[in-house]
Amino acid sequence: MATPAQWLEGARPRTLPAAVSPVLAGTGVAAFVEDAVWGKAVLALLVSLALQVAVNYANDYSDGIRGTDADRVGPLRLVGSGAATARSVKAAAFAAFAVAVVAGLVLAATTTWWLLLVGAVAIVAAWFYTGGSAPYGYRGLGELMVFLFFGLVAVVGTTYVQIEAVPAASVYAAVGVGSLACAILVANNLRDIPTDRDVGKRTLAVVLGDERSRYLYALLVALAAVALVALALDTSRLALLGLVFVVPAVPAVRLVLSGTTGRELVPVLQRTGLAELAYALGVFVGLLVAG
Repeated sequence: MATPAQWLEGARPRTLPAAVSPVLAGTGVAAFVEDAVWGKAVLALLVSLALQVAVNYANDYSDGIRGTDADRVGPLRLVGSGAATARSVKAAAFAAFAVAVVAGLVLAATTTWWLLLVGAVAIVAAWFYTGGSAPYGYRGLGELMVFLFFGLVAVVGTTYVQIEAVPAASVYAAVGVGSLACAILVANNLRDIPTDRDVGKRTLAVVLGDERSRYLYALLVALAAVALVALALDTSRLALLGLVFVVPAVPAVRLVLSGTTGRELVPVLQRTGLAELAYALGVFVGLLVAG
């Protein structure tokens, strides 16, 4: 039976910057353009966190029952390791989805009911990333969906629920945050190329191959920097506080481009997550002050 610590590891709190960052960036834009609505920002954060945890447990469940976690380099998987039953992990995923639904319902009731459609699509995308008979995460589409849902939808959505508008600034911020969220997944899949290839899991890294995946990682980090400059030009130079993200990002890029493999890529995941959080926090603080 899995211990509380193992359940926490299964939720993978190290990936939570991908949930917090979009809300920080989107709220920063809202505060600059008009006014932040802190209650809605908290609800958006709850939705984002719950969806991230749900995705982690859903992936654990789906990969576990397929047997693709049998020889894993990365962190603990509950089902694959035998620490928890598939049924209990599936129930945990559904519980997290339920939390996201409740918070989303409150946001929809106070903003627009069209948000329910967006939320439903996000939940379906989260489940079928590795779930179902034809998971799109096994077809090289994982990074695209991360960019869409943990970048564009999450950042723009956070801004929208607070000011009910979609300014260009929120799109620039979304591109930056989404690019770094994608970079995390690229680094993760780069690490797992050998094992994923063996079990027929065709992630984008498997499709592109080792060398091109490394260049893609560096390109995504560079794209985040370009998006930040565009954001600053559209809003305030104080948004460039987000450039603090280069402190953890540059060493991560060096590690990736140096040919680091296997477990030695774990620090890249940690630094990229920290870079995403620093990026969003810098944007949030800069635009809050400027606004």
